[in-house]
Amino acid sequence: MTNFILIIVCISAGIIMSRLNLLPKDSHKSLNAWVLYVALPALSFRYIPEIDWSWKVLLQILGPLLVWGGSWLLISAYARMKTLSQTTRTALIITCGLGNTSFLGFPMISAFYGESEIHNAILFDQMTFLLFSTVAVITILKSSSENAQQANFNYIVKKVFRFPPFLACICALAIASFTDISPINPFLDKLVATVSPIALFSIGLQIKFGAWKEELQHLSVGLFYKLLLAPLLVLLLAYTLNATDGVARLSVFEAGMPSHITAGLLASQYNQNSNLCNLMVGTGIIFSFLTCGFWYWILRFLLPL
Repeated sequence: MTNFILIIVCISAGIIMSRLNLLPKDSHKSLNAWVLYVALPALSFRYIPEIDWSWKVLLQILGPLLVWGGSWLLISAYARMKTLSQTTRTALIITCGLGNTSFLGFPMISAFYGESEIHNAILFDQMTFLLFSTVAVITILKSSSENAQQANFNYIVKKVFRFPPFLACICALAIASFTDISPINPFLDKLVATVSPIALFSIGLQIKFGAWKEELQHLSVGLFYKLLLAPLLVLLLAYTLNATDGVARLSVFEAGMPSHITAGLLASQYNQNSNLCNLMVGTGIIFSFLTCGFWYWILRFLLPL
């Protein structure tokens, strides 16, 4: 119960302070810097050594790919049927195909399953980031014709290898293969504990709600896919791979996270229907409290431990 209260209080505090202009503009960037450069790398060092490297991790690798691919197919078909503009199509693909698997996903996992289960979701989160840094960035830049030339190989490689949590993931994998770093776990636990409150507060500062009536139909399609259909696809993938353990549960749960806030902001920055991007992020977070509860309940029966 404490973790649920933490999520509500931190997001609400961010929304209120943003509306009252109690903090300088772009204050969330400082908060994000702590999470990205300190807290999430600490989380990688804390939990990656505990990952059970078996065939079961295949689900965490393929799951985000399936969510992205499903988004591309569904939204492309929807765009042709409704004759959507290129910007609206891109906005939907990006916000449907990528989930908020760390900033909101990890706090949600802590709330529903406990912090001890976070290690079962790290690879899913890292794959989501790789998709964001590669195909999502290319999709956004290609849709914005004047920036299309930026989406080259060097740009993508630099973006991936300048992302601190990814570098920490690689380092943690290397170090854990030849030494035991568990003695520093108490120190890492203190840093990891800052992920949830700071990330959630930052999300609250960034949430925006625009005129929703004009985007209601697109928003409904996007939320249906992101919060319900995407986790269903990963659930079917879990059954296909005969994966029914805790890793499978957390993979399905992560697939049901609302839209990736950074991806939404980037798409908005390049004028890919900013209003729809903001609505997908903001309303997705609100509805995710219900859908996460739904998936937690149903997974207890569909993927029994």
